[in-house]
Amino acid sequence: MPMNSLLAYSKARTQLTKKEKIGQLFMPAAFINDTEEEVQALEQLIEEYHVGGLCFFHSRASAATNYEGKKEVIYNEQSFQTLQKLVKRYQKKSKYRLLIAIDAEWGLAMRIENTPQYPYAITLGALQDNLDLVFQVGKNIAHDCKQAGIHYNLAPVVDINNNPDNPVIGYRSFGENKFNVTEKSMEFVKGTQSEGVVCSIKHFPGHGDTAVDSHLGLPVITKSKEELLENELYPFKELIQHGVDSVMVGHLSVPSLSNGEYISSSISKDIIKGLLRNEMGYRGVVISDALNMHAVSKHYPNKGELEWVAFDAGNDILCFAEHIAAGIEMILDRANDEQLEESFKRVWKLKEKVIDAEVEHPTGLINPNKLNELIAKASITLVQGSKESFEDYRKNRFVGITNNPEINGPFFRKINESIAFSSYSISAAFSASIKEEIAEEENIILSLFPPQIKPTNNFGFTMAEIQIINELISSKNVVIYLFGNPYALRVFDYQNSLAVVLAYQDDIAFQKVAAGHFLGRLPAKGKLPVAL
Repeated sequence: MPMNSLLAYSKARTQLTKKEKIGQLFMPAAFINDTEEEVQALEQLIEEYHVGGLCFFHSRASAATNYEGKKEVIYNEQSFQTLQKLVKRYQKKSKYRLLIAIDAEWGLAMRIENTPQYPYAITLGALQDNLDLVFQVGKNIAHDCKQAGIHYNLAPVVDINNNPDNPVIGYRSFGENKFNVTEKSMEFVKGTQSEGVVCSIKHFPGHGDTAVDSHLGLPVITKSKEELLENELYPFKELIQHGVDSVMVGHLSVPSLSNGEYISSSISKDIIKGLLRNEMGYRGVVISDALNMHAVSKHYPNKGELEWVAFDAGNDILCFAEHIAAGIEMILDRANDEQLEESFKRVWKLKEKVIDAEVEHPTGLINPNKLNELIAKASITLVQGSKESFEDYRKNRFVGITNNPEINGPFFRKINESIAFSSYSISAAFSASIKEEIAEEENIILSLFPPQIKPTNNFGFTMAEIQIINELISSKNVVIYLFGNPYALRVFDYQNSLAVVLAYQDDIAFQKVAAGHFLGRLPAKGKLPVAL
């Protein structure tokens, strides 16, 4: 019979074999939308090798290293229910209780469709004196995790995003100010812990100032150790002092921290054992970033070697390890007994902590709408222009232009309830007749919805769209409302517009708040958390 309740550590250490203890350090990927054959293969792996936990992803095609390869992602409206069933199924196959993890930086929606989505970190970074809202986001996400049987949220991102061209962090960071990032991260962690779920701050020692996606290659940061201690490492240091449960080490090369070596932090003894453990005094769990990521995986073709190197460098949990059998055997053959025991003990204590918070009878997921509306009202940011410019604008005739496929979406529709105006779409069909129709118009409300959240390929804007938008900005009195990543403004000549407002998100709550701001009913309380 599987031993499906967690034993106290003092008792467990006498019952687990050395090989089982090594298995507890492995956290392979589990995919919600796997085939039955793939599910059974993972069940067999759990039974045979006694892995300590699983990290859930939506599907094999949506995993980052595959997704960038444009493999088709098939969506499943029942993903959440499937996740619940799979967690129970995998737990039944495990001799020892599994530690279940997921990336839920902005809610389960990061991995699972039809689940609550909260604002991105960059939106929360715009909040001023509203830390209770960040706490509540962490708390609500943790509640939803528990309903699925998830113990471990691999969040928040505490990287300081000080590189506008960062292809992988950007909107996932609270911003470029170390104090703002630290403060918001702290509240997210506290909210998560209040529900008995544990966090992992990431990506140590700081992935913000990079221009390479570590899913695909190895970023290099050339800053000095003194510069990093002053800035990038500051949030990690502060959160460690406040008792964070777990730190994820990223795949990035920082030669000044690794004795001049161009080696990934995730497999650097100097960075994990030296800096994180010895210098910063961290005593909790260290988890590797996903070991399937090309920043490290392509350099270790021999099965099991990367898993051994990652463990030997100081990682306690080997996330997304792909070569379980070979990795266990290599660690069994080479590991120092003392280091193995220390890692096992840290992982087991983390499991003891979270099992107590499991819910026997799951309830529903929390509706995020009310909290999202409060965040929308508190985060909307006036980047350029003045309150008076909007007052004058509303008194005169204007037209609306958008790149949103839904021309009369919530933003324009809400304004139209109070002030009648015509609206047009920017597209390949932005015809000469439309240009002629608006030729005499002087005032334009331009609502922009970046087609993608990441900066590659101009956030998804076509060159034709960029040209049309810049022509409007240069020839008309344009007020811009941007519903997406604020860095997308850099694609345009926004400085020449009359006013610029950031709403950060494109969902209904943020669009309605933006309309309220335009109509003069709501102030812009937010502050831009990054420099453009």
